[in-house]
Amino acid sequence: MSAGTGPVTHRRVLAIALPMTVAHLTTPLLGVVDAAVVGRLGDAALLGGVALAAVIFDMLFWVFGFLRMGSVGLAAQAVGRSDRLETRAVLARALLLAALCGGALVLLQVPILMVALKLAGASPEVERAVATYFHVRIFAAPFTLANYAVLGWLTGLGRTGRALAVQVGMNVVNMGLTAALVLGGGWGVAGAALGTLVGEMVGTLAGLVICGQLLGFRFAVPRAVLLDRARVRQAVLLNGDIMIRTAVLMFAFFFFAAQGARSGDVTLAANALLQNLGLVAAYFLDGFATAAEQVCGAAVGARQRATFLRGVQLVLLWGFGFALAAAGLYLLAGPQLIDLMTTSAPVQAEARAYLLYAALLPVAGVLAFAFDGVFIGALWSRDMRNLMLLAVGIYMAAWWALRPFGNDGLWAALMVFLAARGVLQGLRLPALMRRTFGPA
Repeated sequence: MSAGTGPVTHRRVLAIALPMTVAHLTTPLLGVVDAAVVGRLGDAALLGGVALAAVIFDMLFWVFGFLRMGSVGLAAQAVGRSDRLETRAVLARALLLAALCGGALVLLQVPILMVALKLAGASPEVERAVATYFHVRIFAAPFTLANYAVLGWLTGLGRTGRALAVQVGMNVVNMGLTAALVLGGGWGVAGAALGTLVGEMVGTLAGLVICGQLLGFRFAVPRAVLLDRARVRQAVLLNGDIMIRTAVLMFAFFFFAAQGARSGDVTLAANALLQNLGLVAAYFLDGFATAAEQVCGAAVGARQRATFLRGVQLVLLWGFGFALAAAGLYLLAGPQLIDLMTTSAPVQAEARAYLLYAALLPVAGVLAFAFDGVFIGALWSRDMRNLMLLAVGIYMAAWWALRPFGNDGLWAALMVFLAARGVLQGLRLPALMRRTFGPA
């Protein structure tokens, strides 16, 4: 059932990272496609509304990213221990939690949107577009979270090719429907949201079929195992720490978007376009973070210090290489990409003025991505949470000090935040390795 054990080599890291790089790239591409399709309508308020709504959903759903990240670490460590029953139980617990959390988001959609719009402080035109998009796409929540659980579990088993197939298929459906409904059917913002909803539903069905194939369609887990007190407690603590960490991370990006909104619709739209471009580049790094989750998680489960350390080294090596390559690509092709994403001349000009920051995003964040994968795979969630809280405090201090520089200061503070996360985690790594594996 598992392909996630064995020596750590360049080939193994790439075999995990490259499929997951493509899979992760399709996620921010949803926001890019929604923005690009709506951007072709030539209305900055509509573009800003879709971009802001996408940030709200990123914040909502990424808070529940523990369903993916926790599943990778728990499944990978079960694989390392050769515990087949617990490997199956990890999936069952994650799917149950996804259904509960997704249903809660649907039920609470009105107060969630009210709070989000209050915090954003956007114009009435942008708020109307946000509300239209939000009240359609929110019904994708249970399916989105189930997809997180399936993706994490498949990755923990080292089955990244199948995980990639699910993600790509789901997002191809999404992108095709969005373009057809908005540009062909005239559905506007609602069409972009409906395309995402249908894509998530298709992804859930496909993912469950693939998991069933790997399990011989034996999803059932004995109740005593599913609700084992020690395992449930471990999962609750792990997921709680990851949830807090992810909520803080999303606050940081939502704060960035909200500050852009207060600078006007054009700045909001330009920052959102550049942020989406930066996220596309950063998701290259997330493929290597995912490799770290699986490789390091399996090494901890098997208590193999040398394997763990080798995984860390290779992930850092490849991560820095891809970060520099992505930065170079955006410096060269960024203006053309901006023109493809919007026909609004003011937004194009504003985005070009700040393109350098989008190019620097993956370089500033490479350490944070790599060490996030290491910490998640090793289940060092408490330390990851605490270091995230410290980093966001540094971010707020940097923003306050750089406010006189306007939008340049806002972007510079974001760079400080990303770099601080990675440096803090790197400084903490040696002590955590001693605690987990003993003295070298």
